[in-house]
Amino acid sequence: QVQLRESGGGLVQFGGSLRLSCAANANIFGIKNSGWYRQAPGKQRELVGDITSGGTTNYADSVKGRFTISADNAKNSVYLQMNSLKPEDTAVYYCTIRGRFGTYWGQGTQVTVSS
Repeated sequence: QVQLRESGGGLVQFGGSLRLSCAANANIFGIKNSGWYRQAPGKQRELVGDITSGGTTNYADSVKGRFTISADNAKNSVYLQMNSLKPEDTAVYYCTIRGRFGTYWGQGTQVTVSS
């Protein structure tokens, strides 16, 4: 069974940076797109951004210009570079990869930004 595992979360100060990584434990056939979502306490899960197999990216307005998504489909991996972090970015971040035969989710990694 394919599982995704995130890494790179943690505690960072306002204005700092973090890089999240997500890798699958097995090959995902026919990757169509990959992305990151986040869920803050008491709020619904929201899209942070995603990237198609062709490299087209899409970001939430709240992170445009600060976050960058990249992917290495040969390694079944997706990354999220987060710069200029704000306290409102505090959330659990989840990666997702959509392949030909299913969509897979990671278990989440906590990102906390202190003011």
